[in-house]
This record gives sequence, structure tokens and C-alpha cells, in this order.
Amino acid sequence: MTTGMKQTFDSPAFREKYHCGVPLGAFCGREGTEFRLWAPTARFVTLRLYREGTGECLLERIPLRREEKGLWRYATERNLHGVYYDYLVTADRKTQSTADPYARACGLNGGRSMAVDLSRTDPEGWAGDKAPPLPPETVIYEIHVKDFSWDPAAGVPPEYRGKFKALCLENTTLNGDGRRPTCLAYLRELGVTHIQLMPVFDYGSVDEGGGPEQFNWGYDPVNYNVPEGSYSTDPANGAVRVREMKEAVQSLHRNGFRVIMDVVYNHTYRQDSWLGRTVPGYYYRHKADGTLSDGSGCGNDLASERSMCAQYILDSVLYWAEEYHIDGFRFDLMGLLDVPLMNRIRQELDRRWGRGEKLMLGEPWAAGETAAAPGTVLAGKEHLAGLDRWIGAFCDGTRDAVKGDLWSRDAAGFVNGGGLDADRLACCVKGWANCPDGLMKAPSQTVNYLSCHDDWTLWDRLVYTGDRERRFARCSLELLRQNRLAAAINFTCQGHLFLLSGEEFARTKQGLKNTYAASAEINRLDWSRAWANRELVDYYKGLIALRMRLPGLRDKSPGAAARVLSVTAPAENCAAVLLDNSGEGSVWQRLLLAYSASREAVSLALPRGKWEILADAESSFAWREPAAAEDTVRLEPVSALILGQR
Repeated sequence: MTTGMKQTFDSPAFREKYHCGVPLGAFCGREGTEFRLWAPTARFVTLRLYREGTGECLLERIPLRREEKGLWRYATERNLHGVYYDYLVTADRKTQSTADPYARACGLNGGRSMAVDLSRTDPEGWAGDKAPPLPPETVIYEIHVKDFSWDPAAGVPPEYRGKFKALCLENTTLNGDGRRPTCLAYLRELGVTHIQLMPVFDYGSVDEGGGPEQFNWGYDPVNYNVPEGSYSTDPANGAVRVREMKEAVQSLHRNGFRVIMDVVYNHTYRQDSWLGRTVPGYYYRHKADGTLSDGSGCGNDLASERSMCAQYILDSVLYWAEEYHIDGFRFDLMGLLDVPLMNRIRQELDRRWGRGEKLMLGEPWAAGETAAAPGTVLAGKEHLAGLDRWIGAFCDGTRDAVKGDLWSRDAAGFVNGGGLDADRLACCVKGWANCPDGLMKAPSQTVNYLSCHDDWTLWDRLVYTGDRERRFARCSLELLRQNRLAAAINFTCQGHLFLLSGEEFARTKQGLKNTYAASAEINRLDWSRAWANRELVDYYKGLIALRMRLPGLRDKSPGAAARVLSVTAPAENCAAVLLDNSGEGSVWQRLLLAYSASREAVSLALPRGKWEILADAESSFAWREPAAAEDTVRLEPVSALILGQR
């Protein structure tokens, strides 16, 4: 793109002349069908209608009428539900075919859009579908649709493995034994509150017509407003994939979970995208020499600061929230999106559904430098203060403090022998709000996590730092203790809580770091491991249940950090945090959180008064019938203690 064109697109004059507030896409219903495309630089636009989503089955060619604000339009009294379409756009002396950037449905591999009467895709009871009430705490569980049900031992029928349909099965068991729950039944017992779906929009890195063993995480957007076809039982039928994703969301709601969607508005699968073909150069950032910016590490960056790109992203978020009843959004590489846009999304979600009803969280970083327009303030770490305090940011500070620096597989954190920085551990408990190195305004901005789909699983990192023989499948007692300690720290930090699926049963990917394009076999959840490591699972389960009863840790207000009353280091590699736990319905007015990475038992002196042991090295359910403690208590090697005082 030339410098002149870049300046034109970035100019207030272009925005004023061409910003279009009309809803875009194809709208199909009883009264007919209307097509609307924003293409301000186009000289001609032709609509092509097809019988099918692929192949030579052209039905009709229709020129669109140009209107104000760069809008092209065609309306007919015909109900074209199920008819496929694309556009021929002539711009910059070049004519290109393109699918509709605003398409709601598409054919195989997303190359051709489909007109769809969305009311025909609603499953039975959809009008009455709603999310469960907001829980007292947010506990997010990240899954990949294929990972979740690919294991033959999961008890999922072969035709549903890796599909949306697997999320509709409520009572699966290990090898169908009727005793040991898997999938949704397992998650109901675990107690998590939110299911975060890795990308479920249409992505380009998997051939939807290919074999079922294909695998990719899906961070390769093609059609932002269309469900991914490889997760459907009939990827060639645009209406089927829409209905089956709605059924999955409905099932998750019915089973007590809110649903978060992982969205990737920072780049497209290729620069030669439907956005790029519709308005060449507009939707992407370019360097001064005209080459594409690549802050995403994926070849291109979307120019979120441009008004119609921002409008596109906002419209897409609102569409998923409205049409699919999505309850929250996780923004991939949020550091490439601008602060005004993120705040605008927050405000609009709040306006439509109520303050905080829809969750927003994101990665406050990018993969590299981006060529945003001058004056653009991006939503990275350094600008978190400019974000609405109900936009959460993943906290790498806690992650690295607990298990070691992300960039080295052999780096150790507190739990696996890296030593103690008591002040840093205290900042973890505070959700990094009001800390010297913390950029959060309040714990509502903090998402605490130890592992996610990126990089090594928690278990694999513990193996790399604690097992010279790299026995990833073996679960030694020492590493299990480290895993429990890590979980106890994570679940006693202020802020939102997040865990990678399987983290609670020592999930391994055999030591591989980023498995975005590895086999489904490597990525799958091994459900037998959930039962082989049942004591670890139960420990997580107890921590989740206890967390719901501790208002001092659930506090998301700007003043929550003041609840930390003192921090001490009573022994080497040992820290104790005294915390105010007062609040409505609170049983215990103060908490003592003790963490020890020492290989020796520690005698911990208790603050004055009578205390109750709520969780210890072996049980996170001790709070059900708490043992009394006074003066001193034994802190076992590599373990945590949670005590409460009434």
C-alpha cells in the first residue's frame, strides 16, 4: 500500500465521509433478503448467487447499487435462505472475487458465503436459553473443542468426537463404565464456572473436507462471524454448523456453565482476506515502506484504530453475544488492539446486558512491534490503567513467580526450587494491584493462571525442572506436591481464576511447547489420567469450593489490596500472608495463607487466637470439619496451609 493511501485511510476526512453505521451482511427472512457491503473504494460490485457452497453452480449475477458512505446494496422479496453467494469487487483497477466479510454462514472452507434465516437455525428452546446466574467467583476452564472429546476413552461416540455435538453429551463416563464421569459430567463435579472455548469461528488452517484427524488450535481467522466447519457434523451446510454451535452453548448453559469465546481480532489467516479484497489496504496496518506490519507474528495486523475496522470488531462481538448467547470474550493479543476500542466494547456490552454481565479478558501483549497510526494507544501492559477496570488481563507475574520464567523450560519458580521473594508472592495474592511492579487498578483486571494452551503445560514444566529423565507420564509424589502447592497459590490470589483443561490432573503434552499444529493425539485430554490422579483432581475441586466461601479473596474492588495485613517469611522458602476476610456471609474474619517450598517441615507460629485449618497438604476439604490450631502448626514440605479465624 502506498504512503498516500495510508494517509488517506487514517485521515479524519475519510472517516467522516465513509464511516457507515448501517448493519452489514446478508439479511434473510420472510419479507425477503437484503445484501449490504461496505466497499468505499470500489467502482463496481456484483453479487453472485450459487446453488451450493463449492463448485460451478452459478444461479445469477446481480449488480449492486452504490449508496452514501461507501455502502453497496441489493434487496429482493425472495427468501434466499440456503443460497450461497460471493461478490466481484472492482477496485484499484483490479476485479477480485470475495466472500462477505460479514457472512453469518458459509460453505466448505469458507470460500463462499451463505444467506441464512437465523431463526431457522435455533434449536428447540433457544428463545428461553440463558446463562446461569453470575457466580460469586469466576473460575475459567479453557478447552479446545477437539481436545476435549478426542480421547476414545472419553465415552463419546466416534461420530461426535471433536465436534460441537460432544458438548451436548451430559453423562459420558470413562470407557462407558457408568461410574467415572468425563467431559461435561466431570466438569460439573469439578466446580468451574466458565468454559472458555478456543477459537470456534471459521479458521483456515484445517481442511473442513479432509480427514477427522487434522488438528489446529484455530488462531487463523477466515470468517469471523461463522462457526468452524470441522466442528460440525456437516461442514458443507452453513446452517448446520450454526445450529450445532448454538446447541453446544445451550448445553453448556443447561449444565451450569457460562461460555467464553476466544476471539482473534488482531490478524487474519492471510492478508489476502475477504476484508482485504473488499477494501484493499484499509483493514491492515502497514509500515512506512508499504509492507505489512507483523506485530501478531502471523504476517499481518488489523488496523483496529480505523473506524470501520473498529466497527467491524465491535459488530462481531455483539453478534456473537446476541445471536449465540456468548457470555464473555477472551481477546487474543489484546496488546494489538487500541484502548478506546476495548473500552467501547466494554461499554456497549454493559449497556445491552448490564454492568459486568459479559466477561472481557485478554492478553496484554503482542508478538512484536506494530505500525499503528500515530497517537494510537494500544491495550498492552503499559496502558492497563486506561482500560475499564472490568477488562481483565492475563497476569504473567503470578505465572512466572510460581513456576518459573516462561521463556526457559528449565527455569524454576517458587514451587519447583527457584527460591522465595516474599514481596513478589504478596503481590500475587493482591492480584498485582497497588504493587510497585503491578499495573492493575484492581483485581477485577487480573486473570491469574499457571498454564494455558500456549507454551508448556504446568505439569510438563514441573517435569523439566524436577525430573532429569523427563518422565512426563509418571506422576511422582514430589511433583504432585509441587502441583498442589502451585494450585493453592493460584487459588488464593485476588482476581479471576483460570486453568488449562487437564491442569488439575497433571496434563502432559509429552514436553512439547506450542502444539498448535501437533497431532490430535498429542493435544487430546487423556481422561484416564483424570482418574489415575484423582487425589490431585479432588484437591483442585476443594480449592474451588473453598474459594467461593472466602470474600477476602473474591474482592475485585480497587481497595482489595488493603486486605493483605502482613507478609512474613517465617523460614527459608516459606511465606505467610495474613488477610482480612470480613464480608457478607463470611465465616472466618481473617485468613492465614502459608506457602512452603522447603523440603523440610516447618513449625509455623500463628497469630494470637484460635484458628481452624481449612486446607492442608493432603486435603483442600478440611474446611468441612476444620481441625483447631493455636500457637503453632506444622507446615509440611512443599505444601500450603489455609487457616481461618472466626
